[in-house]
Amino acid sequence: MYESVKTLFDAVAGEYDRQRRQLIPCFDDFYGMALSLVETGQPAPRILDLGAGTGLFSGMVLHKYPNARLTLMDMSDSMLEGARQRFAGRDNIRYIVGDYSDYPFDETYDIVISSLSIHHLTHPAKRQLFAAIYPLLNAGGLFVNADQVEGHHPQTDRYYRQRWLSSIHESGLAQEAIDASIERRKLDINAKASDQIAWMEQAGFDEVDCMYKYLDFAVFYGKKG
Repeated sequence: MYESVKTLFDAVAGEYDRQRRQLIPCFDDFYGMALSLVETGQPAPRILDLGAGTGLFSGMVLHKYPNARLTLMDMSDSMLEGARQRFAGRDNIRYIVGDYSDYPFDETYDIVISSLSIHHLTHPAKRQLFAAIYPLLNAGGLFVNADQVEGHHPQTDRYYRQRWLSSIHESGLAQEAIDASIERRKLDINAKASDQIAWMEQAGFDEVDCMYKYLDFAVFYGKKG
């Protein structure tokens, strides 16, 4: 699974940012809500971005907190190369190429963020990751996860799929890009929103909730007391 996901995202790295708005029908609200939840009184917060890709979400966060010290992690070095170009000249960005699901982190953070990445993990691995993130956070730290979710019923998932396919075919994307996106989504392992909330609570997070949801796109929030 690791190599399959890495290979597909290596292949699309150069076009990823441009295509993402067309592939996410609710792009502005989805990322807007996620960004609004990244809230701290720290002037230079330490922030970890899991599955950071080309640094799209991190870039939004850095605009909000220009002095933030960010660590971007992704299994695809090709994707992170896009982030290196995005943040060229900045000395407050660190990059880690690797699998965050079993990485031995040696620092703590004020905020952990992720966008459209964790759904690639199996459900047990998601639970394990949430449990691993909790001790990485400083007291009062936040976890904000903007990701895909499974519908509560199989027919709901079929409806999500129908709406998404209709949207991307009307988006102006080239057929080749549409086909590649459909192929990537075959590796998705979406989990129900209710399950993810429960797993975060079991990990120790407080104030856990799904703060935004549009079809199968959702934003989760949790706080370390």
